[in-house]
Amino acid sequence: MNIFIAGLSYSITDADLNDLFGEYGEIASAKVIMDRETGRSKGYGFVEMNDEASGQKAIDELNGAEYDGRTISVSVARPRTEGGAGGPRRSNSGGGFGGGNRRGGNSGGGFNRERY
Repeated sequence: MNIFIAGLSYSITDADLNDLFGEYGEIASAKVIMDRETGRSKGYGFVEMNDEASGQKAIDELNGAEYDGRTISVSVARPRTEGGAGGPRRSNSGGGFGGGNRRGGNSGGGFNRERY
């Protein structure tokens, strides 16, 4: 069972999560999510527990509990949805600088002595 934990103190490590959830059963993995640029915790993480019943017990007992001075939110992790921000994509026709050919005629540009 994959568990999502939010509201973590920025000082919490993977080992801290392992210790906290280890009281409820066997843990496959524990990961605090870090910011790539700063290397600092983003304040949330995931724990993968081997047993569904142990995972549910941990969720029931730890959700809303105080840990390291902060109230944490613990729930079943939802799988990531594909594609990021939803919504229809725009077609790749025209738009922007130099987009579609609205004017027609000679689109070669430049100076044409014949026109003047």
